[in-house]
Amino acid sequence: MKPASADFHLEKKEIPVRRSFAKQRLAAAAVATLAFVGCANAATPVTFQLNWAAGGSNAGFAAAVAEGFYKEAGLDVTIVEGNGSGNTAQLVASGRAQLAYADAVAVSQLIAKGAPMKVLSTVYQSNPNEVSALKKAGIKSVQALAGHKVAVPSGSSQTTMLPLFLKGNGLKESDVNLINMPLTSMVPALLQGQVDAILGSVDSYQIQLEAQGAELDNYTFADHGVPTVSTSIFASNDFIKSNPDLLRKFIAASLKGWYFAIDNQPKAVKDLKQVFPNVVEKQAAAELAAIKPLLCSGGAKYIGKAEDALWVRTQDLLSQVKLLPAGQDPKSYYTNDYLPPVAQMRACK
Repeated sequence: MKPASADFHLEKKEIPVRRSFAKQRLAAAAVATLAFVGCANAATPVTFQLNWAAGGSNAGFAAAVAEGFYKEAGLDVTIVEGNGSGNTAQLVASGRAQLAYADAVAVSQLIAKGAPMKVLSTVYQSNPNEVSALKKAGIKSVQALAGHKVAVPSGSSQTTMLPLFLKGNGLKESDVNLINMPLTSMVPALLQGQVDAILGSVDSYQIQLEAQGAELDNYTFADHGVPTVSTSIFASNDFIKSNPDLLRKFIAASLKGWYFAIDNQPKAVKDLKQVFPNVVEKQAAAELAAIKPLLCSGGAKYIGKAEDALWVRTQDLLSQVKLLPAGQDPKSYYTNDYLPPVAQMRACK
């Protein structure tokens, strides 16, 4: 028989070992719990396709990234630059993108042809498109474009809406010498006298031209016969069906970014520079200032929501020049189901 002292010493040696094993099990359980929580709380990746190169015209989305609004909503958003609303609309229609931002007219045209997608939230309540001509060209009205060379940007919303713009001002396409041109060639072509005018926009081309000292005569589409729903967030029907909660979070966070950009324009430009380092801040600031009136135009009551009446007017105008089919229900182009409750939206004043 072993002495009592031997059993005592043995027990003293075993007790620490058992405690150490218990601690290891607790530590392993804690690590597993943290890993599970980390996975549960991981932000959902989202790719968002823009209509254009980064600038003040999409500062609200950059603000939503930099200010953490998407992150607060549980989203990890990557913003991809684009090269024209028409091209972006085609990307979603063909399944090469799922969630995007483009002119609602370009999107609606494809929907009318059967593309499975919907507009979810409208940021620009009136389109920013315009004709810009150097003052020295003496083009003092839209009608005076007759006989002149006008550059048209390939794959853009301006091109899509040109027939309506011309019709609204008593012109036909044959009255104007239209020259299709890459987007990046538009401004140099006008400054160098290769064309007499360009189909541009208040939020991009006009600002680039004025930054280079150009004196312009500008004729906006919205004030000259084309008051239509404009740049909007849209998505493929499959993406909408599969991600309803994600879309509600994304749109709410995006609109929060736009509210921030309106109230804090200098900081929003800094946010834009943070997300897109190649942005020229001075130009972006001018672009953001230029688009601010568009967010509450067209009879809008809330930022981010185009009223039904504006969609009806858009359908009517575009069907007159066969850009949309006559008799189409405007509600086939859009849904408000993923917008925040109006109590949470910024009212237009």
